Amino acid sequence: MSRSRTDEFLEFAAARSGHLFRSACLLTSGDTHLAEDLVQETLGRMYALWGRTGPIGRAARIDNPAAYAQTVLVRVFLSHRRRRAAAERPLGELPDSAHARTPGDDPALRVALLDALAALAPKDRAVVVLRYWEDRSIEETARALQVSSAAVRTRSVRALARLRERLGGGIAEYAAR
Repeated sequence: MSRSRTDEFLEFAAARSGHLFRSACLLTSGDTHLAEDLVQETLGRMYALWGRTGPIGRAARIDNPAAYAQTVLVRVFLSHRRRRAAAERPLGELPDSAHARTPGDDPALRVALLDALAALAPKDRAVVVLRYWEDRSIEETARALQVSSAAVRTRSVRALARLRERLGGGIAEYAAR
């Protein structure tokens, strides 16, 4: 007996939502509320496509749903950043984490990196997250952002230079911990 479309999607969403949330947190520079909204929007869009029949009546299956979900997440993030209300930024400290701290979990490093990511333009931040957090190739990143490979390389070099400038020589100090 085959599983229903909803059951398949719920299994996918349960397996991927944590990973999508972590990526969304990086894209939003630690804004967990916006990250939750982006993940919700991503999963909503994925459900709308899940199991939909394509032309000629065949099931239009997504070859790699996890990668496609990451692409949808980045596009939802960039779309949100283009809206006028996206310029609003809450002030204050980062909220306490829901999980217990592990020995390698350094709050100073996390805050420094999130602040440095927040200083980047949204597309530069998306390139850094996709290339170095998601470990995607230049070509995969280019497809996700709908830009050329050269644009990804250029944005990557510029974004990393800005991160080095913002973090200074202190990043080696954080990495050694």
